[in-house]
Amino acid sequence: MRYGAFANFISMARAAGELVVQPRMGMCDPKQMRAGLLATKLARATTVGTITLDSFTRTGDLAAVRSALRDGVDLNGYPIVTYGPERTREMLRGICEEGFPVQIRHGSPAPKDIVATLMRAGIDATEGGPVSYCLPYSRTPLRESVLNWARSAEMLSEFRGVGVEPHLETFGGCMLGQLCPPSLLVALSVLEGMFFHQHGLRSISLSYAQQTHAGQDQEALLAMHRLAGELFTDIDWHVVVYTYMGVYPNTERGALRLLGEAAELAVRGGAARLIVKTAAEAHRIPTIAENVQALEYAANVATGTERSDIIGTPPESEIYRQASDLVHAVRELHADIGVALRMAFDRGYLDVPYCLHPDNAGRARTKLTEDGRLVWSRVGAMPIKPPRSGWATTELGSAELLAALSYVARRCDEEAAQLGTLPAAERGQVE
Repeated sequence: MRYGAFANFISMARAAGELVVQPRMGMCDPKQMRAGLLATKLARATTVGTITLDSFTRTGDLAAVRSALRDGVDLNGYPIVTYGPERTREMLRGICEEGFPVQIRHGSPAPKDIVATLMRAGIDATEGGPVSYCLPYSRTPLRESVLNWARSAEMLSEFRGVGVEPHLETFGGCMLGQLCPPSLLVALSVLEGMFFHQHGLRSISLSYAQQTHAGQDQEALLAMHRLAGELFTDIDWHVVVYTYMGVYPNTERGALRLLGEAAELAVRGGAARLIVKTAAEAHRIPTIAENVQALEYAANVATGTERSDIIGTPPESEIYRQASDLVHAVRELHADIGVALRMAFDRGYLDVPYCLHPDNAGRARTKLTEDGRLVWSRVGAMPIKPPRSGWATTELGSAELLAALSYVARRCDEEAAQLGTLPAAERGQVE
C-alpha cells in the first residue's frame, strides 16, 4: 500500500523542511483552470494545486450548472460533476503528477457525487467535513450531513482497492472563519479527523484558521499537535494553516503583512501546509498572477522563519486543556463519532458562537481582549472550565461585534502604514 500523490508529496516536503503553499483558485473554464494550475506548478515555491468548485455544484443544483454553461454564464468555480471525469482528466493531463498533486475543494454537506467524480478523474485528495461543511454554509440538518459524509469518506477510502491511500482534510478548524475561539477550532478539527478515520481514512490533515493574535494562534497549533499526537497514533496526519478568513486588509501592504504573519505562524506552529490569500481579497476575485505572487511571497517569508523546537513535545496549555475536554466529552457520548457529534450539538456540548444554523445551540459568545486575544465570554453548556482569570466580564454588542470583525484588517493596515515596511521584507519581497 502506498499513500496517494497528495499525501506523499506533503510527507516529502515536510521531511525536507519545506512549507507547502496552496492557493484557493477555481475557474469555470477548463482552459483557464489548467492555466491556473500550471502557473501554480511553476511558481517559485513548493506548491500543490487546487480546484475549487462552483456554488451550484456544492449545493447539488446541477440543472443550474447546465443552464449557466449553456447560456455562457461564468460560474464562480469549476463544475467537476457536470464536466465529468474524462474532461477533468484531459484538463489535468501533463500537469497533475507525482511532483504536483491536486486537491478538490468544494464546501458541500452532500459531497457524494463530487467524491465519486474526483475519484474517477484520478484525484486522491479533497476536504470538508460533516460539521464544518454543514453549519456555516447550509441549512441542511446535521443528521443528514453526517450520513452524507460517512458514505463519502467510505467511498474515498475505496481508492485503497487500487493501491492508493487517499487524503482527506478537515475544515473543522475554520468554522465561520473568525471569532471562534482557538480551543473549539482545535476540538472540531480533531473530532472531524476522528470521524474520517472511523470511516476508513488513514491519511488526514487538520485545519486551523489564523485568528486575531499570533501568540494565541501558535499556542493553538501546539495544542493541536499534542492532542492529535495522542489520538492519531496509527495514521498519517499533518496540520494545515489557513491565512485569515475574515474581513481582509484594504491596502496591499496590510494584506501582505497579514499573509506574512500567516506564513510565520505556519512554520513556527509546525504546520506542513499553508492556504494563502492574495492582496486583492478585500476587493475582488484575484487573478492567476496575484495568486502566484501570494504563493511566492508566503514561501519566501517561510524560508526565513525558524520552526519551533518544541513541536515534538508541545506543552500543556489552556487551549489544549479546553480542546481536550471538549473532544473527550464528545467521545464519551457514543462510540460512533458521527452520532456523538449530533448528540454533542443537540446538548450544547459543542456550540459555535454566532452560528445561526438550527442545529447549533447559539448560547456561546466571545470577546476580544485589549491585546487582541479571542476569549470566551459565555460557554453555554460546553464542558469548558474557566481559566484562572475567569470568563470575560462583558460581551460583544452589535457595535463591538462589527469592530471585532474588522479588527485584524484595521490592525494590519495601520501597522503597515506606520512601519512603512512589510513583514520580513528583505526575504519576502516579491519581484
